[in-house]
Amino acid sequence: MRTAFLAHLQASGILPPDARVLVGYSGGADSTCLLTLLVGAGYDVVAAHLHHGQRSEADLEMRLCEGYAGQLDVPFVGGHADVPGMAERLGLSLEEAGRDARDAFLREAASKLGRDLIATAHTRNDLVETMLFQMARGTGLAGLKGIAARDRAKVRPLLPFSRQDTRAFCTEEGLWFHDDPQNEDLAFSRARIRHRVIPELQLVHPGFEEAMLRLAQIAEEEDGFLNGMAAAALEKSELEINHPFPWLTRDVEAVFERDRIASLPPVLAARAIRLVVATLGASLDRHQTLLAVEGIHTGSSGSVTSSAPKMESAVIVEWSAERVHIRAAEVAEPFRHPLTLPGETTADEFGWTLQAWHADEPAIENDPYLLRVSLDASSVRGAPYFRSAQASDTVVPFNWAHGPRPIADIFADRRWSQAARKRVPVVCDLVGPIWCPGAFLADRCRVTPETSRTLIMTFGPIDAGA
Repeated sequence: MRTAFLAHLQASGILPPDARVLVGYSGGADSTCLLTLLVGAGYDVVAAHLHHGQRSEADLEMRLCEGYAGQLDVPFVGGHADVPGMAERLGLSLEEAGRDARDAFLREAASKLGRDLIATAHTRNDLVETMLFQMARGTGLAGLKGIAARDRAKVRPLLPFSRQDTRAFCTEEGLWFHDDPQNEDLAFSRARIRHRVIPELQLVHPGFEEAMLRLAQIAEEEDGFLNGMAAAALEKSELEINHPFPWLTRDVEAVFERDRIASLPPVLAARAIRLVVATLGASLDRHQTLLAVEGIHTGSSGSVTSSAPKMESAVIVEWSAERVHIRAAEVAEPFRHPLTLPGETTADEFGWTLQAWHADEPAIENDPYLLRVSLDASSVRGAPYFRSAQASDTVVPFNWAHGPRPIADIFADRRWSQAARKRVPVVCDLVGPIWCPGAFLADRCRVTPETSRTLIMTFGPIDAGA
């Protein structure tokens, strides 16, 4: 199996040779096999084991897992979770609570230990069981794909191999492993599928497992093709928003021409909407998707909000006469920070950078979109800082002859979204706002012929110079 495993890694490219890998290690035959094979292949690995708080023998199993990791000279990290309590508190099954606790533990451990990838020991048996479980719940093509070989930072190097393969490997190598009694407990849906459903289907068709693997491959190919068509349709219908910085909220919202979305076949419109919602970190159920598609096609105005279970954030799909606006429901928290002067201030969360420096120069022409401005340095009172806009903010903009103007009105004139209004910085001094990129420059800080020293500031995306 070592030879076949190395050949699979080389052919698939699923694990780069220099990857720093956290291995989910339960002590079962599958994860014992995976840990041993990765160590034998020369990977830099850490073994991560979560105690679920369900069985008294789990304490011993955790010590034995740590002992075997020590034999391999592999660092070991352990964690504890109260899965029964979590299930009761959140209204989940023990299976769901255990999976969520394990995923959270592995993500946290990988982050703390600087691991590039998380490797789990799912086999092709797990893939088939997942497909059947999803079918029982009425899945579409995405669910029929089963388990992805790689999903962001999570990889599953054993998917081409069977549970019989991993068990045989451990037996032949004389490796310690243990069997989780939950795998035999028919109170759990996975165990029922494994011990009752699959044997019956194998009697119906002896090549059942291979047929399911073909189905997964077909579903993956066709799902990818349809996603490509939906993405192309979205690209043609997307509208630019929040000029002059459309990049400012690209990770939390998108706007599309309603007529173009409505012209798509309903099945493709539904897929397009779900793609955007998924990109924003949430999902729509079938009922929510149908409501959105029907509303967009009938010409009404309305909205649906995704449910936000587990780690998801809620996303809102809104449609009006002209637009379909898909956005994260949560708005940014207010912020306030000193301005680095001279120097650069970056907001990694929002993706922007703000640079500021003094110059002994005469008047410098401002950028027409106010992304680069020059102020009279002597007019700035105290140390400048930046913050999020406030409802009570007012300013007398450059060349404005009608007294203080609410900043909210300026934002409304720009037709910025609420997300953009929360993310754009307002630079202030002790008196009040002096500059907001794309919106205003305070008239009291304008450069005049008498100006001897200027304060220059620029605003743009963090990767603009990359």
